Amino acid sequence: MDKSLFINWINKYFQGIVTRVLETINGKEGEAALTYLFREMLVKQYSVTGKWESLSSLNTRVSADYVAMDSSLPLKRRDSIKKATGDIVKSGMELWLNETQLSELDALIAQFGNDPNMRADIIARLFQDAPRVISGIYELLEKSFLEGLSTGVTVIDDSENTGTGIRMDYGYLSENKFAVAALWSNPAAKPLTDIRTTVLNKARADGNTITNVYMDDVTFDNFAKTEEVKNFYAFSVGFVGGAANIPPATVERMNAALRADNRYRFQIAIIDRKVINEKNGVRTTVTPWEEGKVIFTTSPQVGALAWTRLAEQNHPLPNVAYQTADDFILVSMFRENRPSLKEFTTSQARVVPVISNVDKIYQLDVKVVAA
Repeated sequence: MDKSLFINWINKYFQGIVTRVLETINGKEGEAALTYLFREMLVKQYSVTGKWESLSSLNTRVSADYVAMDSSLPLKRRDSIKKATGDIVKSGMELWLNETQLSELDALIAQFGNDPNMRADIIARLFQDAPRVISGIYELLEKSFLEGLSTGVTVIDDSENTGTGIRMDYGYLSENKFAVAALWSNPAAKPLTDIRTTVLNKARADGNTITNVYMDDVTFDNFAKTEEVKNFYAFSVGFVGGAANIPPATVERMNAALRADNRYRFQIAIIDRKVINEKNGVRTTVTPWEEGKVIFTTSPQVGALAWTRLAEQNHPLPNVAYQTADDFILVSMFRENRPSLKEFTTSQARVVPVISNVDKIYQLDVKVVAA
């Protein structure tokens, strides 16, 4: 690795570019409009050991006892603790400027390098790959998180991943997984009854209160089209017309109705997210949330974003320009001749989404009928 041909520009602007990318990662313009649910639902947590852990403490709230003065206290049974753990794997990507692009950039700097009106154009061309390598790590984390939250397991195999396949099983409890009485794609299905008689009853018995429900857009559309849900919504808004004229229940209107009913008091969030994978130059679009899986939680916080330091952060190379994004992403710029001259921009990270407290997470599969 050799020092970049544009090291003076990198020394001056690299840090500011990375900072700007982080500021706009959840912005409102273009591709930056994509939001990342893992950033809202996971708390960033540094791992000294380089391992991730998902702890599930099956703590049942048990009443204390009244005891006579000077008598011993009654011993209660301590509930079990389950743990899933593994190494925090490395992720990363690289992009480069080829010889043609470098020649154009050289000419632009030679002719307009001192022109303040052209500076923004030069900077945009030189650092065009920095936003992509940073957001690439975020896209991978979002894919893994949504897949893990909906199924309890994140699997990235060799057919999708350039590198080693990985599997992270968060240990969802089998007793917290339910099926439905009838497929929600059937207008005669009773989704609210399914929810009350399975998830809410179990959560209540566990001493938990469901506050947040997550489902894909297709599942919500089926949910909203059932007769039971349409009648529930019509009653909640005081609609007195015929069944065929009931206004459509958007997620906002449905949430208002659910929050107003003491039997539910939760709110629904629609997961409609796609991620583009690329392997060997072939791009495929994937939907990480498994259709038909409805997840119920007691809090919008469901775990941690576990990260640890990279070896290269502790042993930086002398000819490489580095910046760190969001603590855990190491962004690098350097020059190599392999086989032709290229200017590389890379990102590396050791970070994984970890879903914990799985004893407070419930799953309803609306594409499976209970036996």
